[in-house]
Amino acid sequence: MNIYRQKTIWKFGLLLFAAGIGLFSFFYTFLLVKNLQSEERKKIEIWAEAIRQVISSEENGCELGFLTSIIENNSTIPVILTNGNDSIISWKNYDSLSVSEKGFLEGRLEKLKEKTEPIIIRLPGGHINHVWYEDSIILKKLIYYPVVQLSIIILFIMVSYLAFDSSRKAEQNQVWLGMSKETAHQLGTPVSSLAGWIEMLRSSQPEMPYTEEMSRDVDRLEKITERFSRIGAKPELKKENIIPVIRETMDYIRTRASSKISFIPEFDPLEEIVVHHNSALLSWVIENICKNSIDAVGGEGKITISASQTPLYALIDIKDNGKGIPAADHKRIFHPGYTTKQRGWGLGLSLAKRIIEDYHKGKIFVKYSGSGIGTCIRIMLKKE
Repeated sequence: MNIYRQKTIWKFGLLLFAAGIGLFSFFYTFLLVKNLQSEERKKIEIWAEAIRQVISSEENGCELGFLTSIIENNSTIPVILTNGNDSIISWKNYDSLSVSEKGFLEGRLEKLKEKTEPIIIRLPGGHINHVWYEDSIILKKLIYYPVVQLSIIILFIMVSYLAFDSSRKAEQNQVWLGMSKETAHQLGTPVSSLAGWIEMLRSSQPEMPYTEEMSRDVDRLEKITERFSRIGAKPELKKENIIPVIRETMDYIRTRASSKISFIPEFDPLEEIVVHHNSALLSWVIENICKNSIDAVGGEGKITISASQTPLYALIDIKDNGKGIPAADHKRIFHPGYTTKQRGWGLGLSLAKRIIEDYHKGKIFVKYSGSGIGTCIRIMLKKE
């Protein structure tokens, strides 16, 4: 399993864990709210019964101390007491300033009628009163508790993930920087030695036909060594024509690829498309994409490189007639660690994206891809 797949599984697992905690909290709080609502209704029923008995006791001249204490004990649940015609008799546990506003209690009563059933107090003589009530302030706050808790959990996980990811990326950058510098240092000596041996071959056996190609490979190694040595430093961009870079890179790849792969240029070699760019890095990006295309066509097919321009952008399209890339992976192929190969680090297209977007302020993306149509990677460089 490649590194990118592992990271995706961890991210998905973290999300499921957060969702599980949130759902458990929501479900538990929902049950708790239902129980408290049931308890509050029982309290109001006792309160209503106490009122009924108070009225009956007043008529009979009985002791009212205990009943009065029950009525006074309700200090949290807002209630409105009405007669049989729903005219307001009294109220309790509403803010006095709000009650002083005209129509406040009437408005609350209409809302209570829409969502609750009253508790009926049956009085002597066939009269009835209605007790309308709503959830206490504590219960209302508790209803929103799981939402707040879930939001805090999600926020905490997001902040933790971003902090961890930022720290990990910084550490990785330091590791890659150190590895790049060491690689450049290790390559420097044998490359210089090879260049010297080629010069000796030229002098002693000028008729040898492969000397020029060997020299081109050594030049390539020197460029690669220079790229590694400059990683971490801001590249120098020059305002130059990109056509020579495209043509030279295509020629270099063509001579080192299978003869069964056709490289088709779709650009005018005499045209000038001038943008600010670093020729060594742009060549590396084109070469890297072409190598992926060679893998995609499986050793036999065609690779087309086109170059054009608009008033704002220079466009480079690298197309192949290979097996294509699944739509779900069009963005993933540029992520570090993503690879479909048995061997490989999955860093080529990630570095290409960094070179184009971070250093050149351009864009690189999959223009189209699919089974039967191949793949087209587009590079867009800003024209100034």
